Amino acid sequence: MPIAKVNGVEIEFEPGMTVLQVAELAGEEIPRFCYHERLSIAGNCRMCLVEVKPGPPKPQASCALPAADKQEIFTNTPMVKKAREGVMEFLLINHPLDCPICDQGGECDLQDEAMGYGRDDSRYVENKRAVEEKFMGPLIKTTMTRCIQCTRCVRFATEIAGVSDLGLIGRGEDAEITTYLEQAVASELSGNLADICPVGALTHKPWAFNYRPWELKKTESVDVMDALGSAIRVDARGPEVMRILPRVNEAINEEWLADKSRYAVDGLMRQRLDRPYVRVGGKLVEATWAQAFAAVAGKIKATAPDRIGVIAGDLSAAEEMKAALDLFTALGVKSIDCRQDGSALHPKWGRESYLFNSTIQGIEDADAIMLIGTNPRIEAPLVNARIRKRWIRGDVLVGVVGEQADLTFPYTYLGAGVDSLKRFVDHGPIQKEKPIFILGAGAFARPDGAAILAMAAEAAGSMGLVKDGWNGFNVLHTAASRVGGLDMGFVPAEGGKTALQMVEKGGADVLFLLGADEIDLGQTDAFVIYMGSHGDAGAHRADVVLPGAAYTEKPGLYVNTEGRTQMAERAIFPKGEAKEDWTILRALSDELGARLPYDTIEQLRDKLITDHPTFGQIDYAPGHASAAAFDLMAVGEKGETTDAPFVSPVKDFYLTNPIARASRTMAECSSLHAGASKMAAE
Repeated sequence: MPIAKVNGVEIEFEPGMTVLQVAELAGEEIPRFCYHERLSIAGNCRMCLVEVKPGPPKPQASCALPAADKQEIFTNTPMVKKAREGVMEFLLINHPLDCPICDQGGECDLQDEAMGYGRDDSRYVENKRAVEEKFMGPLIKTTMTRCIQCTRCVRFATEIAGVSDLGLIGRGEDAEITTYLEQAVASELSGNLADICPVGALTHKPWAFNYRPWELKKTESVDVMDALGSAIRVDARGPEVMRILPRVNEAINEEWLADKSRYAVDGLMRQRLDRPYVRVGGKLVEATWAQAFAAVAGKIKATAPDRIGVIAGDLSAAEEMKAALDLFTALGVKSIDCRQDGSALHPKWGRESYLFNSTIQGIEDADAIMLIGTNPRIEAPLVNARIRKRWIRGDVLVGVVGEQADLTFPYTYLGAGVDSLKRFVDHGPIQKEKPIFILGAGAFARPDGAAILAMAAEAAGSMGLVKDGWNGFNVLHTAASRVGGLDMGFVPAEGGKTALQMVEKGGADVLFLLGADEIDLGQTDAFVIYMGSHGDAGAHRADVVLPGAAYTEKPGLYVNTEGRTQMAERAIFPKGEAKEDWTILRALSDELGARLPYDTIEQLRDKLITDHPTFGQIDYAPGHASAAAFDLMAVGEKGETTDAPFVSPVKDFYLTNPIARASRTMAECSSLHAGASKMAAE
């Protein structure tokens, strides 16, 4: 390996690295504004100047300069210091210096570097230029006079998000970054623009002037708005969550976050269930916990177990699902289901039949990708970004069976439904090393879902997707709770009913909804008990409401679509009289005479891990470790299929769960993008 000297210290480095990267290997901090590890190199801020020998006797931009063997790099010479101070002076010529009112204050790269390289006065007497503000939608607030034209936002939008909405126009002093068509940035990842802006030109509009960073208590947690389990940090002040930011997790979300996961936080304070309710005379009236428990226990005790149904919602943590499973199984209830969308997935076919087996990071190794019944751009935007990242590298085939949508990368459209999928069943092995299928709920959450699964598994077998060291059979879930529910067997026992059968007219006499709001309750005539955090569809139909905690208000285990168990931490406490969900079930078990054998969350987790050991493997994704033992031919059930096209279950990216539907910001985004889609269609 080549060796360079950084300030006299020898460092080995990999060929192809830049001088900036080599200097950082040596522990030297290089100031920068335009350079970002995940974006292409622009080299236009010039803040990363260093002195290099051999080379011309002048400072050079280290971000764009390839490192060479036997090179000497100097980062702290008088020449370098003077050059950086000159660059900083230029950058501040037109900057408004409005730090006291800037939302970036306290987290601003320009502010930090000005402390090291800035002057205490200015030699310029000319008037500062001003730039008109730009409209970038309801999520991004612009103060473009602060912009230093680093072009990070332009490169992110073009390269990562895949939308060519931003660009640099004008020349010299008149140069400015703008949206080409003076309209909102059409991306589900637009909030990352504010994260990567180093100067406060782009900030988060929903949070403007609401907080200062040093006021916030920071809690590391896990996102539940989709099934990816992105690493997040929940920042709270007092009893309120003020913002959610991404944490770096190379295996899942890298350092990005989808807009819904980030900006739905205002929904955590609205339409909350903060006390129990019991329906009296057709209306829900406030009640005490004792009255609510009495109403629930009286009804359940008076109902035969085969007339009781339990449905878990999309945001449920593993702890409350385990408590509900233990409680109602002890009562003899067989109709228990976590698949409120009617999914055909089932643990009886093996864990690999419902996991993203190649792992999310494994997408970057794939050389052929087939999307079946999924629109990853709205179901899991960060999976879509991974596929785009793989496509940018080249030498990959991407095909789609299902909806024809803008996925931010080109693909071969192979058809809308079952007939197109059937063509692959007899397809011989393809000449690719690591091909993958990505199946979405549009393929398996339908009446013939089991037959579709069997067909897809057969096609995967004939095309050689599963082999030693590789498992390319992937299921992309949309619900954070789904894999955890399947792992613990939260599905109907022999003779039990599925979620869709329970909500039919006469399907059950008592329905216990564990935060289940995405299922149609219009036909059921059952007595409905709803336990959840928001006054959404389930609570509106309920006869008894038991107020639970949102995901930021309780510790919990969530299993993402890869089968990776992750731990969410409590950032704030539940609202009003609301309780953590598992504690409600524990108290209810006393009333029902079937006391659960745990009194603390640690005891509950011990029971969960004892019964289902995979929950103890924190942050471990099995990946293709068990590919050799995975029998594709055992997945699904042979049967008749319909010719209905595959349709994604996500109709509106911004309104997929009770928290998002309670958010004003998400409502504004939904309205704006629905209007844009209508105009485009016209």
